[in-house]
Order: sequence, then structure tokens, then C-alpha cells
Amino acid sequence: MIPSVAPAPADADQTASTTSAAAPRRRAGKAAPTKASRYRLFASPGAVAGLLWLAALVVASLTAPLWLPFKTEDQDFTAVLSGPTAAHLLGTDELGRDILSRIFAAAAGTLGTSLITVIVGVGLGTLLAMAAAGAERTEAVISRITEVMMSLPGTVIILAVIGAVGTNIPLIMAILGILMSAGIYRVVLGQAKSLQSQLYVDAAKVDGLSPVGISVRHVLPGLANTIVVQAALIFAVGMLIQAGLAFIGFGPPLPQPSWGGMIQGASQHVYDAPWMMVPTGAVLALTVLSANAIGNALGKAPNAAAPHLPSAAARRHRAQAVAAIAAAPAPKDADAQEAPGNGTLSVRNLSVGVDNGVGLVTGVSFDVAPGTVLGLVGESGCGKTMTALSLLGLLPSGVSVSGGQILWNGRNLAAATDKDMEGIRGRDIALISQEPMRALDPMFTVGYQLTAAIRRLRGMGKAEARSEARNLLEKVGIVDAQRILKTYPHQISGGMAQRVAIALALSGQPRLLVADEPTTALDVTVQAEILSLLRALVKDTGMSVVMVTHDLGVVADICDQVAVMYAGQVVENGKTAAILDNPRHPYTLALLAADPHANDADNMPERLATIQGQVPQPKDWPTGCRFAARCQFAGSACKDPVPLLASGTGEGLVRCVKADQLAVEGMDWLATDVPAARLLPISSQHTTAAHQHTTVIEKDLA
Repeated sequence: MIPSVAPAPADADQTASTTSAAAPRRRAGKAAPTKASRYRLFASPGAVAGLLWLAALVVASLTAPLWLPFKTEDQDFTAVLSGPTAAHLLGTDELGRDILSRIFAAAAGTLGTSLITVIVGVGLGTLLAMAAAGAERTEAVISRITEVMMSLPGTVIILAVIGAVGTNIPLIMAILGILMSAGIYRVVLGQAKSLQSQLYVDAAKVDGLSPVGISVRHVLPGLANTIVVQAALIFAVGMLIQAGLAFIGFGPPLPQPSWGGMIQGASQHVYDAPWMMVPTGAVLALTVLSANAIGNALGKAPNAAAPHLPSAAARRHRAQAVAAIAAAPAPKDADAQEAPGNGTLSVRNLSVGVDNGVGLVTGVSFDVAPGTVLGLVGESGCGKTMTALSLLGLLPSGVSVSGGQILWNGRNLAAATDKDMEGIRGRDIALISQEPMRALDPMFTVGYQLTAAIRRLRGMGKAEARSEARNLLEKVGIVDAQRILKTYPHQISGGMAQRVAIALALSGQPRLLVADEPTTALDVTVQAEILSLLRALVKDTGMSVVMVTHDLGVVADICDQVAVMYAGQVVENGKTAAILDNPRHPYTLALLAADPHANDADNMPERLATIQGQVPQPKDWPTGCRFAARCQFAGSACKDPVPLLASGTGEGLVRCVKADQLAVEGMDWLATDVPAARLLPISSQHTTAAHQHTTVIEKDLA
């Protein structure tokens, strides 16, 4: 039986909308598995110890002729079957031969022949998987052949080879690798087919890259993690099988030492000289455990969107961060903002960073009162999702809150442990993810998942929970709720799945809903329905919502307040109408100028305004204004750090030293760079268009 591990999931973020954008993304994606594997390897104490042991064993075996105290054939008849002594550190065997010398003299041959199994088995299995992943007919042929190989009795075949050609250890281990390649093929094939379906592979096909080139340049790098893990595990299996063959007499010819042969000799003196079994058995066990520890560490592949259980190092870092935040003194202005009201979320100076010290979000502050909706707006990479996930303690592995407060009902969630958050998630704060299918398990019906969540969060009985599940589906606008309860997630549409995901989020009667771009993947009709549903839920239940979105039309339609984020900071914060009608930050001005919803349909410009450049990476953040490199209003004053300042209207905050000046000049710039229709009240245009669209849909549904 061949050990295997689950292949690492393909990176969903590696997409390419155009062939011109595909190349840099592909280049960036190749280095990620290597860096991640290296981090996981050295983050595991067991893997580090295993790596050190294997390295020491290899060095000791290769240099054995230079330092071994005795030759492997030397006999000391005065110390037969002796225990450890000054002359023989690990004792002697039944012929008076030094056990230490024989162990390390046999190590090189054992490790080297085990590598033959790894090279043949993993190499052949990977090549077959790559060939089968790109062609259905080839896959059918190779799969049938590997199925036959897996059905063959491997032990019988190896013994038959020994009977035919003798004890040729390299040949035997190569044949063992061929037999094991069938199982490795099955493990690698699934991941190879997944990689073949990625968008960056389609972009490479459009670029004219041949199937072989695609396999080598794009598929093979994605298989690196799985290949390394399989190699580590097969290496351990190869050593055990080789030792087993030597134990039954099919090892290297005498008097050449082997670990299995030494264990067999020790087994004959287990009663009169039990120590003989200890040195060789311990070395073999430690070597196998080291290979398995390395494979296990490499197999723990994290998922940014749905992280696996964190490693011991990650848990320790999380505990240290929580303790540091809990021990940090309260902000100076805490007296003025102390103890927000029940159901009010107050985020103050929140900072989120990677465990290596790189910050992703810095100094974010906002308040969400009961029954209100806050919109987090900004380009991709500005920290919106990280801010939202930090509210529930669902940050990816390796990312944690590094400072600030998340105050909810008098508790600082930033300093809460994972156990504390279990009583918050679902009951007080719930999440609607960007992709509803991620919240729904394809293995279970909608009814089972809803009922299980209601029973867990509310403690209801089975019949009562099923009735409540039907009520929740009806509450989110699903007419045929009884039928939907019996369906699986893949049997319903995207809009229906999003409604089910909202019902699942409401199963614990939360008072705060975190919605991470809940309408991005939906068409405009379904989008308007979901927004209308969220408005009704806020009005009927009085809960509050934190909405992450790119769409300013959504902000104008549903949000009471808006926080504009750029490069991990809030650059403008205030009431929605005030910010959309009178933006004070250049970034907000630029976002509005680039938004087609803000333009009159009768006077739509031929070309919308654009924002030159890209959002800087966290490691490249400047010390001053982070938008200065892309801002046409930047000056020398922007080179210094800019705090959040009171807006000239007195209804919000803005992170710009020229905010009051831009209140006039910004609109003049819009008048020259965009048509005159842009000078109309922006929030009115957004709200009017959105409500008109929603009204038409509601009439059609009626």
C-alpha cells in the first residue's frame, strides 16, 4: 500500500483576464509553493529534527572510511556479544564485530538504494499523471494499466525477481518503484487535472504554448509540493521494505552489513544479548520517522480562504499576539469612546500583519451602530477583506491582528482566543462569503446544513430546527422552500445559493453581518434582489452590516456610512451621502470619476477617468501618504505621515492635508477631466438608478 497525502489545492487567485496579464502572474505563481514549503518545513520542530538527523546520517555514512574505529569485518573475540564499552561504543555482535562501524557502513547503501525507489516510483508516476491529465484517451489507457499494476501482489513479484536474477538490491528497488508508481499516479493525477483547468493554463494555450510546454512550465511547478511529500514517504517505505528483505535473507551478500541483516542476527540473541537489537533498530526507526516527519510537515498546505488547522508555531504566535493586545494600554481617547453601546461595533486603530512582521492593515478605525450598514470600498489589495475577516477571527494561517481594538458589547475581540470566538461566530457575528458555494458543503442537502446549524447555534430539536430552516428560506425570498431543503447546493442557481448562504448566516440570529462582496459573482438582476433582501433584513431585524464591495452603486443604495480604504488604511470615512456628494480625498475623487454609474446615461463619456499605477505592495508602503505616487495633487507635504483629519463638513474624517483645498479644486478637475454631468450630486445619481432598477425587478417578481 502506498502512503499518500491530499494534494495542495490550486491557487484560486492565479487567474488571467488577458494574455498580456498572464505572464507575470504565472511567473509569480511558481515561487509560491517553494517558499511555502520551506516555511512549513522549518516551522515544524519534528521536521527540523528529522532533517538534521538525515543530514548527519548521510554525512557520517559518506565519511565512514575516515573515522570508523573498526573495519566491518574486524572481529574481537574477547568482546563477543558485549554491551557498550569504551572500545565498542555500541557493543559487538555474535562474531565480535563493532556494531557502530557496521551501522554507519551500511547506511550509505540503504539510503542510496531507497532513493532508487523514490526516483523510479515518483518520477514514473508523475510523468504518467502529466501525460494523462491533458488527454482523455491517454488517461483511459494509463488508468487501466495502473489499475492492473495495483492489483498485482508486489511481494510475490519481488520474490520471483530474486529467484530469477538473484539478490540484486538496486534492481529489486527499481522494480519496487515501478509497482509503487501506480499509486503515486493516482495521487498526482487529480491535482494535475485541476491545474490543467486553471485560467492561466487557458491563457498559455492562447499564447500558443504547446501541451508539453504547458505541462513543464505551468503544471509541474504546481505539483512540486505533492511530489516532495510523496518522495519523503516513499523513501521511508523503501527503507522498511529493504530492511524486511534483508531480515528474511534477501539482503546484500555476506559479510556485507545491512540494517535488516543486523536486526535478523540480533533477533537470534534477543534473550542472551538483548542490547544487540537496540542500536540498529533505533537508527532504522529514527530514519523512518525523520522521513515521515518531513513529509507530514510539507503536506500541511495552508488555504488563505479556508485555512487548515494552524501549526504549533502559528498557534504560539497567535497566543503571543493575543496576549500582547490584551496587555496593551487603552488609547488616549478611550475615555471619550469607552464602552460602545450594546450591538455597536467599534474598531479602533486596528492593525493586521503577517507573522514575519509585514503589515497588511494599519490604523483602521470605524464604528457601526445597530441597524446601520457600513461599506468598505477600495481597489483589490487595499485590506478590505482582511479587515472584515479580522472581525470574526478568521484570518488566514500566518496572518493575525497585531494591534488595536475590535470592541463588541464591551469585549475586545482582537484579544479574544479561538475558544472565546466560538461563542461569538454565528451567534453574534456571522459571515456571508463572496462565493456562496464555499459556505455550502456539496456532500449534504441544503436542509441538512441549515438544520444542523440551527440546532448547534440555538439548541433546538430536530423537528423544530427543520421548521425554522424552512422559515429562514422563506424569509430570504425563496418561494419553494420545502423543495430547496431537499436539494444539494450544485442543483440550485448562483442567486439561489447566495440566498441560502444568507439564510445560513442568519441561523444563529446574529446582530452583525459581515458581507464580503456578496453580489460580485451575480448578474445585475439577482444583485438587485440580494440588495433588496439585505435592506429588508436590516430594517426588520435591526442588525448591522459591514459590506465589503467595489461597487459604489451598491454603497449608495444600501450603505449608511462608507470607509474608503487604500493600501491598508482608511483614507476617508463618513456618511455615504456626504462622501459621494462632497469627496475630500483624491483617491475617493478618482474612484468616483472612474465609476460609470456616476455619469448620466444621456451624457456618457467616451472614456472614463483612470487611476494611473497600482496599489503598492505592503512591503513597499511609503512613510508618507500612500496614495501620493498616484495622486496628481501630491506635494512636498505628502511625504510626511498623514493622520485622519476632521472633514470640512464636520461629518467625517479624511486622510489628506489638502482636503479643504480639494473640495474646490477636485470638482474643478472633475469638470475638465470628466463631462459636466459629473458635477451633479453623485449619491443622488447612484441611489436613483439603483432604486429604479430594484423597483422594476420587484414589479416583475410580483
